Amino acid sequence: MIIRSLVVGPLQANCFIIGDEKSRKAIVIDPGDEPDIITKVVDKERLTVEYIFCTHAHFDHVGAVPDLKKISHAKIVLHRDELEIYSAAKDMAAVWGYDLDPLPTPDLLVTDGEEIKIGSLTFTVLHTPGHSPGGMCLFGQGVVITGDTLFAGAVGRTDFHGGDMKKLKQSFDRLMSLPPDTKVLTGHGPDSTIARERSENFFPKLFT
Repeated sequence: MIIRSLVVGPLQANCFIIGDEKSRKAIVIDPGDEPDIITKVVDKERLTVEYIFCTHAHFDHVGAVPDLKKISHAKIVLHRDELEIYSAAKDMAAVWGYDLDPLPTPDLLVTDGEEIKIGSLTFTVLHTPGHSPGGMCLFGQGVVITGDTLFAGAVGRTDFHGGDMKKLKQSFDRLMSLPPDTKVLTGHGPDSTIARERSENFFPKLFT
């Protein structure tokens, strides 16, 4: 399995490119900005992007979706409960002082438990609301890509539209039930593991 990570955009979001070494098929997760840099990595690795996967639709995670869609013709994957946030991404970006191109209509609206196959690789969609209504993680091959649901030592904020602390706690607990050696690829900041987050993350202390 090929995993390449890029830090993109003014809010330093993590974008991940995951590819199958045999078929060279790939998925791009959270292309928040700088589509030219993302495309260069895809081309360097000789990959064909089949899916553009949005863990959630805040503008710093979807800013490069329009350009990447035009270049790759890949299918845009979004959770059904995230459509409202997706449609409002341009307005949210404007509030923060950024301009966002209109977002293409998603090709696949997924729900919890569905599978995404990339060549010989299989990933499972985990619906993890709290930071946003349709927030989701992608789990498989010993890794979980968590978007802004889970960070190293922290979690995503819940004060944006659609945020919900109770649901975030449920999502956090669900992620903590994954195998301890699972590698956590986060939406911002460094990588972690489930074992490390079980012992070091501050979030559970808010409920004790």
